[in-house]
Amino acid sequence: MPDVTSGLEQYTPDFASSVWTALPPVARQLFSRLRELSGSQARVALVGGAVRDALLGVNSASPDLDFVVWGQDVQALATALGLPFVWHPVYGNATLSLPEGSHVDLVSARRESYAAAGAPPQPLPGTLEDDLARRDFSVNTLALELLPDEEKHLLGMPGALDDLKHRTLRPLHALSFHDDASRLVRGARLAARLGLNAHPELLAQVPAALEVAEHTPRLYAELKLMLYEARPGSAARFLTDWGAGTLLPETAVALLERLDAQTDPDPLLAAALLLSTAPEPDALATRLNLGERPAALLARAHTDRPYPAHSPEYRLRELLNLTPPYVPLQGRDLLSLGLSAGPELGRVLAWLAEQRRNGRFASRQDELDAVREHLGKGG
Repeated sequence: MPDVTSGLEQYTPDFASSVWTALPPVARQLFSRLRELSGSQARVALVGGAVRDALLGVNSASPDLDFVVWGQDVQALATALGLPFVWHPVYGNATLSLPEGSHVDLVSARRESYAAAGAPPQPLPGTLEDDLARRDFSVNTLALELLPDEEKHLLGMPGALDDLKHRTLRPLHALSFHDDASRLVRGARLAARLGLNAHPELLAQVPAALEVAEHTPRLYAELKLMLYEARPGSAARFLTDWGAGTLLPETAVALLERLDAQTDPDPLLAAALLLSTAPEPDALATRLNLGERPAALLARAHTDRPYPAHSPEYRLRELLNLTPPYVPLQGRDLLSLGLSAGPELGRVLAWLAEQRRNGRFASRQDELDAVREHLGKGG
């Protein structure tokens, strides 16, 4: 049984050791250096995704490193580390850049309140316990604390480790989704990625999330992030199964699941598929901040222009079951136009291929007309 201290559960040392061992060497080195620089009166803990995934046995080349510090100035600590960082004064956080290119969050322990549903949280200084209590799901409150003597403790909000063992997503409090509806979509992303199941409390809060979704810009940012998941269709299916299918166009789930079945997921393809199902694709692209590329890809897929197999345009046509594009001219077609086999035929075929790459043709007739013109000019 876990010990309960100051509202947190402390688990047996073997859990803490397993998390520490699972961390990549660079994370352990950074953790120890943070502990050393923070002083004996401060608390330093690794919180959230990296701890959760280590306990699940999920290996990541770039783990989600989120260090929470209480009792020490985080900006001064980031400076002392000697790594490049970006300072976020509103929250008192620093984003560190590691030499290999990954990023680490160094967070001032805080508590949060919400002035209104969907509004940005208002941060106030807090303890490590406060920082864990402000999070979305119990499984994301698991924290590995490193003490000054290098002893390691695994902590969590009550029930966190049991929820993880049963792969259960449980919101931390009854107003969680009302305060921040984006947690609903984040939960679906986690469920798809890690094979988690919804706790009854999560399902009970879905209506509250839908009521405030329009007023929660962060929810649409999470929907965009969903397109970057390895299985966006699975995440979308969770939303539908949980009663939140209205967040997506009606046929989006089935199309995104087709993409899941392919071995090479692509966020650009996922975004184009989503737009293809929207009654107002421009409005959806703006709301999700998708940029111009998905709409442009979708437009190209709907032309008759040929594209190479495995190109984004070709793959999108297959996913959408679009009519195959025209068959481009081949050598035998040029022979029927009067060309002779030999170097001249090769030169014209090479010229045609270059024109296709430049996007000049939209149909087979375009190619025929262009070849006749080219030959008439002595090409």
